[in-house]
Amino acid sequence: MTVALIISTYNSSEALSVIINEVSKQVQLPNEIIIAEDGNDIKTLKVFNSWKNKISSKFIHVNQEDLGFRKALILNKAIQLSKSDYIIQIDGDCIPNEYFIYDHIANAKKACYLYGTRVHIKKKYISKFLWCYQNKYKRVFFSFFSPNIKKRFRKIRIPFFTCFYKPTNKISHKFRGCNTSFWRKDFISVNGYDNEFKGWGREDSDLMIRLHNLGIKGKRVKFSAIVYHLDHDQKDESDFLNNDLIQKKSILKKKIKAINGLFESVHEN
Repeated sequence: MTVALIISTYNSSEALSVIINEVSKQVQLPNEIIIAEDGNDIKTLKVFNSWKNKISSKFIHVNQEDLGFRKALILNKAIQLSKSDYIIQIDGDCIPNEYFIYDHIANAKKACYLYGTRVHIKKKYISKFLWCYQNKYKRVFFSFFSPNIKKRFRKIRIPFFTCFYKPTNKISHKFRGCNTSFWRKDFISVNGYDNEFKGWGREDSDLMIRLHNLGIKGKRVKFSAIVYHLDHDQKDESDFLNNDLIQKKSILKKKIKAINGLFESVHEN
């Protein structure tokens, strides 16, 4: 099984540098690392170029014109470029634990996607954390009792306990697209993300709803596949109602394939 890690990012070069560094320290490296940039920031390109000869995985950068939040489209473009059997996704504000890739691979099952949880690094500490990482410590470590994190129980890694979470037929309210993985062939079967999603919200859960409509189950990988989320201000939700309507249609019509999705993304700028 070959594996691709997709990192979606937007104007967050400092955090991206930390993420790639932590990816380079993984117990098990992915075959491909694809930076999916929803924009065209020169600083992001500089981070990519600084790493492309330092990591053994195939390293790819794909971007698009900055026309607002179009995460669904850039993820489709990224996965179009991938040759791997299995796709693991994180957002550009999520830093993976060293066993992150290993845990997703260890729990991968046919006809099933995975979703994990995240420890929150408090917003007020972010700037100090990034400065310390770049200039002093060069590591991500928080004790269980650290005052700078929230949801601290999620940092406990006990893979044996993950076995007690079984695949289910319905999407969970615990699902987050910032820590998920799935088979590329299943993704192709539903024609990927729906490019009609513009602005924040629902593009990831809509994909999983259509996977469920196809007969794919979802499994939570709690106590494994840990990421640290850099807390930030709430995203612009001005398009949320429209996105919510798109998702509701997928539910009501038991939709499986996106009309404007993976295969159509090659024609989008």
